[in-house]
Amino acid sequence: MPQYVVERHLPNFTGEMVAAAAKRAKQTTAAMTREGTPVRYMRSIFIPGEDKCYCLFEGESADTVLQANERADLPVESISEALSVTTEEIT
Repeated sequence: MPQYVVERHLPNFTGEMVAAAAKRAKQTTAAMTREGTPVRYMRSIFIPGEDKCYCLFEGESADTVLQANERADLPVESISEALSVTTEEIT
């Protein structure tokens, strides 16, 4: 399934607030998947000094990922298709 990075601008957010937003994303994507729209929240990277957060999702399309974020009431600055490589995949 394609992966997408969602960029967010989160001024005045704390780590606890980011964790709460991640929980909403996880719950929302799980509900959407149960309803027949496969989408999954995977992780977030928050950069407090820049008020930026980058969230990785898997989904059928950028529109599906946008729908999940809107349903979770999370701000979206941009959505870009991405490729994620882990150390386990490097030989």
